[in-house]
Amino acid sequence: MFLDEAVIYVKGGKGGDGCISFRREKYVPRGGPNGGEGGHGGSVIFKVSDKIDTLMDLASIVKYNAQDGRPGEGSDKTGKKGADLIINIPKGTIVKDKETGHTLKDFTNDDESLVIARGGRGGKGNRHFATAINRAPRIAQDGRRGTERWLKLELKLIADAGLIGLPNAGKSTLLSRISAMRPKIADYPFTTRYPQLGVVDMDDYTRFVVADIPGLIEGAHNGTGLGDEFLRHIERTKILVHMLDIAPIDGIDPVDSYFTIRNELKLFNEKLCEKPEIIVANKLDTLDDDTGNEKVKELEDKLSRKVHPISAVTGKNIPQLINVINAQVKVKNE
Repeated sequence: MFLDEAVIYVKGGKGGDGCISFRREKYVPRGGPNGGEGGHGGSVIFKVSDKIDTLMDLASIVKYNAQDGRPGEGSDKTGKKGADLIINIPKGTIVKDKETGHTLKDFTNDDESLVIARGGRGGKGNRHFATAINRAPRIAQDGRRGTERWLKLELKLIADAGLIGLPNAGKSTLLSRISAMRPKIADYPFTTRYPQLGVVDMDDYTRFVVADIPGLIEGAHNGTGLGDEFLRHIERTKILVHMLDIAPIDGIDPVDSYFTIRNELKLFNEKLCEKPEIIVANKLDTLDDDTGNEKVKELEDKLSRKVHPISAVTGKNIPQLINVINAQVKVKNE
């Protein structure tokens, strides 16, 4: 299961209380205070891990508490510090304060970490309160409480190229062709119910990551169909690969399909329309050569854009498309 949202509660450990204690040594008649301070509470730390790719594990546990610090002891002994609680999260996670909606951190790099709930400081023992007037203080400081807060976590997949298009445009089939990913594929809409990532290895030992975004339909920005929850993943991609069914069985004009998706992107976030876009006409295998060439030419004329014809099923023109995508990704990386 893919899960890209979670709400959790985090709490740093409480600092240990300071100790009230006095020296009792032979031949030291007056002694003196020797109460140690409490140990600091442990902190809750988020750390990016490449071993997980969803928020499912985090959502299964609502509350995360770091360990409390131990109280101080006599003989000036400091209490043991509470253990930190490290929570692994996938790259691309955005951490927000649930109450204010303020973004605390956007984890976009490998091995990033952040103390999200700091542990409380340990209290001072009575030795810290001794003065020339009060040489035997019988007071100590309580440990401070750790930071606590409710957080909302959102996951946005990070990919070089995002495959977009109406349901059944062939995005899942293309992803299975160009990468090692094997998404679920079938002859019905909304085959892809969760975003999928695939890695494409090139001959020059470079690689790029492709995200298969679940099929969008008209009204997606308002939650229609699979909803707008997946549109956020497109925001992370560097380029868009817009797939069109050149011979749809429902008779919908590919041009209309193109502008339907473009309109949904604009309504969700206008900046999405500014991303470099590669237009792909899929399912050439369902047409003869002459008809296919004619439809591609007609599509290019209506869109005034270059269209790359392929067949994701047979693999026709797939190598050429991979090279085009890779070239665009390199330009964005420069």
